[in-house]
Amino acid sequence: MKYEAVIGLEIHCELKTKTKIFCGCATSFGADQNTHVCPVCLGMPGVLPTVNQRVVEFGIKAGLATNCEINKYSKFDRKNYYYPDLPKNWQTSQYDLPIAEHGWVDIDVEGEKKRIRLTRIHMEEDAGKLVHSGTNIKDSASSNVDYNRTGVPLLEIVSEPDMSSAEEARAYMEKIKAIMEYIDVSNCRMEEGNLRADINVSLRPVGSKELGTRTEMKNINSFKNLEDAINYEIERQTEVLEDGGHIVQETRTFDPVQGITLSMRSKENAHDYRYMPEPDLPPIVTSQETIDKYRSELPELPDARRARLEKDFGLSDYDAGIITSSRAMAEYFDAVVATGADAKLAANWMMGDLLKNLNDEGLDISKSPVEAQRLGEMIQLIMKDTISGKIAKKVFKEMWTNTDSPEKIVKDKGLVQITDTKAIEGIVDEVIAKNQKAVDDYKGGNKKAIGALVGQVMKASKGKANPQMVNQLLAQKLDG
Repeated sequence: MKYEAVIGLEIHCELKTKTKIFCGCATSFGADQNTHVCPVCLGMPGVLPTVNQRVVEFGIKAGLATNCEINKYSKFDRKNYYYPDLPKNWQTSQYDLPIAEHGWVDIDVEGEKKRIRLTRIHMEEDAGKLVHSGTNIKDSASSNVDYNRTGVPLLEIVSEPDMSSAEEARAYMEKIKAIMEYIDVSNCRMEEGNLRADINVSLRPVGSKELGTRTEMKNINSFKNLEDAINYEIERQTEVLEDGGHIVQETRTFDPVQGITLSMRSKENAHDYRYMPEPDLPPIVTSQETIDKYRSELPELPDARRARLEKDFGLSDYDAGIITSSRAMAEYFDAVVATGADAKLAANWMMGDLLKNLNDEGLDISKSPVEAQRLGEMIQLIMKDTISGKIAKKVFKEMWTNTDSPEKIVKDKGLVQITDTKAIEGIVDEVIAKNQKAVDDYKGGNKKAIGALVGQVMKASKGKANPQMVNQLLAQKLDG
C-alpha cells in the first residue's frame, strides 16, 4: 500500500519587543542565565501581569499580513501543565478566542504554487530554557533551567495540515519567516530560537480522506533540521505501517547528529491542559479603526514585491522569488537599482557572485563587504562599456576586500576596457596572422572557429578588449 504524508506546522515566533509580554524585564538574547527575571515572570505569589500593548499590535499586524480575520474581542487563557521550565505551572496563552484566525499564505515548490491555510495566530508567553549537560534531553545526566526566556512574547502560528512533503513544509516556514521580517515584528534569528517549529506528521493511504495518527516533533530551529526530521519521520512511520504496526500518538525529539527522531512522551490532547480564562488579565478589545491603522502601516509584502519586480523590471518569476525571499535582500536590490544600475544586471550579480561569496563566508546580505551603492556603481561601469563583464568579475573580487570605489579600482589596476577600434584592430590582425588553422576552418564553413580567435584576442589584450567589437572586427576581416 502506498502512503501520503499529511503535515502541519505550529511556528513559534519570538517578537522583537524590548520588554516581556506581561512584565518589564528585558528580552535581549545572550544575557547571563537568570538575570532577566522578576517576581511576575517567575510566577511569585501576589503579583499581577499587565499586557504589553506592542505585543497586541504585532499580533494584529501578523494576522493582517497572512490574510487572517482579526478578532475584535480576544482573551488570554491559562494552559496548565507541569514542566521545569514553566515556573507558574501554567503558560499564559490563548485558546478559544485568539487574536487572528482563518488566514492563508501561498508557497512555491518546483514551480508549482500551493495555498497553505492558517488555522489561527495567538499570543503567548515563552517558557524558560532547559540547559542540558549532553547534546539533547535523551543523553543528558542533568539539566538546569534558565528563566531569562520565560515571558518573552511569542506568536504561535498554526497551519492546517495542508503540506504533504518536507519541501512544502520548508517553503511554508520560509514564507512565514519572510513575512515576519518584512513587517518587522521579529528578528527571526533561528540560531537564537527566535523562530522554531513544532511539526505534526501523519500518514494515510493515498486517496484516503481520513487523517492518520500523528506524531509531533518539538522545537525544530533550522530549515535543514525541519526537512531531515520530516523525511525521517515519514520513512519511520511507513516502515511501521508496512510491517503491520500502529503509529502511537506521541511527542518526539529530533537528534540532528544521528538524523533520527526519538520518543519523548505520549501526546497530550487539549482537554489535558485544563484551559481556563486568565483571571488576572482583561479581554483584548480592538476597534476597526485600530485594525485599519495597523493595516495602513504594513509595508509592501513579499508576494506584492515579487509581482512588482516581475512587472516593472521584467525579472523572471524565479529571480524575483529569490530576491524577495528576505526583506534585507529585497532592500539591497532596490538600493542597487536606485543608483541607476540595470535591474536585470543587478539581479544577475546578486544571485551570482554576491550570493556565492556570502554563502562561502556564511554572511547575511546585511553584512556584505560590497555595499549596494558600490555594486550599483560597478554595474554602471559595465553599462558604459568602461569594463566588460569578464573584467567586472576581477573588479568585484577586489571590491570584496577593498573599500575603494569600483571606478578607483578599475583605474588603479589598469582594467579600463579597450574600445579604441584601431587598438583592437592591431591585436585582431596579429591573432589572424598567428592562427591560420582557425582562419581556414572558419572560411571552410566552420563558423564556430571564430570563438577560438576571439579567445586569443581577449588573451592578448589581457581581457580588456571590448568583446562585441572583437567579434565584429574578426567577422569583417574573415568574411571580407
